[in-house]
Amino acid sequence: MQEREIDAVGAGKENSLHEEEQYVNDPPEDSGEAWDSGGGEGPEESQDQENLMELLTREKARSEDYFNRLARLQADFDNFRKRVAREREDLLKYAGEQVIASLLPIMDNFERALGAKNNDLGKLAEGVEMISRQIQDILTREGLEPIPSVGEQFNPEVHEAVMREENSDQPENTVIEEFRKGYTLKGKVIRPAMVKVAV
Repeated sequence: MQEREIDAVGAGKENSLHEEEQYVNDPPEDSGEAWDSGGGEGPEESQDQENLMELLTREKARSEDYFNRLARLQADFDNFRKRVAREREDLLKYAGEQVIASLLPIMDNFERALGAKNNDLGKLAEGVEMISRQIQDILTREGLEPIPSVGEQFNPEVHEAVMREENSDQPENTVIEEFRKGYTLKGKVIRPAMVKVAV
């Protein structure tokens, strides 16, 4: 009786071991996963690698193109900066060229007036008046304008009061006399007018 039980137990163990070996060596059934026997890459994996290499090549070409564009832009900017520096230097160097060229005819008139053989004061006065008009025209073209003073209300931004005087005929802080004319150049005060102000 005991021998039969031992045989039965032994047979059960053998069956159990046989089943375990079967599970280890056989591929799982209906697992839904592809069985990899350990040999080589599948066709899908190879295709993915090719696609990845193609994408990498395209992106590399694109990045090289961007780099070349950036290098060209940098070179253009450097050239632009040098050109602006040269133009600025020339502008500062020849800033008064047009004004000086405009003054040359005035110098010619002065030389003619001073070189006159006769001492006709009337003609000399005429020549001086003509020269004065020429100078005023040139300065006006350049944007120079006189600052209104006499009869105007005193304005410390454009007037410089050097004297104050009691004056019952004029309202307080009215400019009653101008000692030196003031000027603005294109709206900017370059010389305030020296004035006397009523108090």
